[in-house]
Amino acid sequence: MYTVDLNVDMGESFGAYTIGHDEEILDYVTSTNVACGFHAGDPKTMRKTVRMALEKNVGIGVHPGLQDLIGFGRRNMDITPQEAYDLVVYQIGALSAFVKAEGGQLQHVKPHGALFNMAAKSPSLSEAIAEAVYKVDPDLILFGLAGSELIKAGQKAGLRTASEVFSDRTYQEDGSLTSRREPNALIKDKDVAVRQVIRMVREGKVRTVQGTDISIKANTICIHGDGEHAVELAKYIRKALEEADISVVKISSII
Repeated sequence: MYTVDLNVDMGESFGAYTIGHDEEILDYVTSTNVACGFHAGDPKTMRKTVRMALEKNVGIGVHPGLQDLIGFGRRNMDITPQEAYDLVVYQIGALSAFVKAEGGQLQHVKPHGALFNMAAKSPSLSEAIAEAVYKVDPDLILFGLAGSELIKAGQKAGLRTASEVFSDRTYQEDGSLTSRREPNALIKDKDVAVRQVIRMVREGKVRTVQGTDISIKANTICIHGDGEHAVELAKYIRKALEEADISVVKISSII
């Protein structure tokens, strides 16, 4: 039996602005990555998201991002490893307080957006992030792009790591995600997304935009909660995985 975690980025509403359909999508995922006020989110949203996740028995993760609300944390910033360490510690602390107040326990940390992609290629940033996670709580699981520097740094630091793959993104031959600035970055056909996901889990392979196959490890699958059809995609992928005899469970039950 194959097993995989299905995670979603959420808690990204801010003030009077509502992003995503958080309550509905929690019915189909097993882990959630909660924004902590830097790239998105605010204290009220964090509290509500934590409470909803606990009610639905969904694993809770910190989603630390760059301090860039206007750019939604998806623009690269020239930060130092020390700055990366500080912002990760800060955001873990913020969310862990809400989780503790609601009687829950943190499961993992997954960097957001540009920070995630920068760390995937930068050993120094990855080591700073991994150190931040380990020093706050060595029992936390570190999510990173499959095959990336972040996975290597997490393992080196002594953390459990979860190799993440994407249902709605295309891949380059080096294992990186195609830049969102490129027209073919996103997979909008849900059937194509499902075929890609099932192959990554069952065969450990993904077809790149260059037309070649590369090896890939899939512990957890990401769904972007801010997508226009995120709930429908989550429901469709969950059903397809189970029909393919792939068990969908919390990452803490796998790693």
